[in-house]
Amino acid sequence: MLGDHPFLFIMISLALGYPLGRVRFVGITLGTVAGSLLVGLVLSNIAFLGFGLRYQMPGLMSTFALMLFMYAIGLRVGPQFFSGLARNGVGLIVMSVIAALSGWLIAVVGAKLAGLAPGFIPGILGGSFTVTAALGVAQTALTSGAYTPPQGMSTETVLGNMSAGYAVSYLLSQIFTILLIKYLPRLFGRDPVAAGREAEEAYGAGRGAAPLPGTDEAFVLGYSPMDIRAYRLEYEPWIGRKPSELFEKEWVPILRIIRAGEVLDLEEDPPLERGDIITVRADVSEHIADGRQVGPEVADDRARQVEIEAAEVVVGNKSYAGRTIDELGREFGYGLYLHALFREGESMPVLPDVKVEVGDVLRLSGPAQVIDYVAQELGSRPVRATTATEVASMAIAIAVGYAIGLITINIGGIPFSLGAAAGVMLAGILVATLRARNPLFGGPVNEGARSLLQDFGLSVFVAVLGANVGPSIIDAFQGPTVIWIVVIGLAAALLPAVFAWLYGFYVLKMNTAVLIGAVAGARVHTVSLRAAQEETQSITPAIGFPVPYALSTVLILIGGYLSMILS
Repeated sequence: MLGDHPFLFIMISLALGYPLGRVRFVGITLGTVAGSLLVGLVLSNIAFLGFGLRYQMPGLMSTFALMLFMYAIGLRVGPQFFSGLARNGVGLIVMSVIAALSGWLIAVVGAKLAGLAPGFIPGILGGSFTVTAALGVAQTALTSGAYTPPQGMSTETVLGNMSAGYAVSYLLSQIFTILLIKYLPRLFGRDPVAAGREAEEAYGAGRGAAPLPGTDEAFVLGYSPMDIRAYRLEYEPWIGRKPSELFEKEWVPILRIIRAGEVLDLEEDPPLERGDIITVRADVSEHIADGRQVGPEVADDRARQVEIEAAEVVVGNKSYAGRTIDELGREFGYGLYLHALFREGESMPVLPDVKVEVGDVLRLSGPAQVIDYVAQELGSRPVRATTATEVASMAIAIAVGYAIGLITINIGGIPFSLGAAAGVMLAGILVATLRARNPLFGGPVNEGARSLLQDFGLSVFVAVLGANVGPSIIDAFQGPTVIWIVVIGLAAALLPAVFAWLYGFYVLKMNTAVLIGAVAGARVHTVSLRAAQEETQSITPAIGFPVPYALSTVLILIGGYLSMILS
């Protein structure tokens, strides 16, 4: 059945891989990603050895799953990426060079010392760095005549050696790099969870910072000094006055009036009468100081049934540019509370004399109808919490990022490109950054949906990988050559990560959570990024990931071409 229905293979790999990845043995866990990969490898080999079945999952399935993961990561890290680049840009470039150059030297020198046949060097390099495109570049050197096989060896033999070196190195790199990235912080006496929290605070994503506009956290009300209370009106100076007058002159927001058991229509602005039950939303301190003056507080359920919601409003009306927060509040802040103000994605101080500008994002809480009115006055529409996700804009962003990643520039006969995965991730980063400046951009993006794309996308990718490469490992593990492939492949996979870590740890003194993401990027190892996020319980490893990932990919492509020539 599994042979006829590969879909079942993928689902079973996830169903078994996730719990396996959470099993703790001697204080160590594989993690859900490595668990899914391992189960996929085991199942594919059982199918091959027991039933002669070799899976060939469509490449589209793997690509589709990986692109969803990369876009979801980009959406989550968003503006923090640019903050990280500004702080550590040069250091991240140097880190990429260290990782790529050391990996290349290990593969070339190791293979030469071991006397491996031509073709193994680019295979080991591409597999240890999980850069499949390195094989294509090496093949270009072979077919173009830049490298000629020794006498008596065919091009097909060289390509076979390349594939064998790649298959073994790739598998070992996938599993052991995940474990190394996962436990590097603890080996150096660092608490990854604490580092994740510190990074969130430092890069503006922490619990103490206001959540960025357009994110799910933005619509969690949390603490507010405002409270809704109901009073029976006995205060003589208010009797006979209209709610609009009280708000304009005394800044008293009356949200509901109940008279003789009936709820009055506030749009008619009825004059207040003695004995009316009025609902007021104000600061708790004002309730305590002035509540008794209004009249006795009453426990009337209908009076308190005023829905309070959170929403974000973009200032689009130029006539309000230059007005202070205090002025806007006195004009139409009827029962509203301003939680945060953002300008160009940056949090601004919420003070009475701060002036607003066109494009500013106001995070408000208050009655829904008041928020709607304010949004209309400001020339915008409110952005509220939603379970919906705008699929059209997501598809466009992924397609554009994918296409940009495929753009290839040939320099000296060597093709260079950003790579589809990096292109899609940067598209997600750009969308998230633009949403931080204007939460209306790109439509709603629900955090639950984004998280599902992230976890499910990567898990499906590694399960497909396990299905496709599993039997190849058995084919490659024949003869003494495989021992050298294992040793050199592991060294080329793990030592560059260690060197990159040491540089970031001792020279750059980077935050541990951001550093471990940068190391994963320098090693061009997408799967390890998720492992780092699980270990730190934070999204911040993704801040350091994209720049080293893109640069190391380019360097490994150059290395693949040169390693073929030196085989």
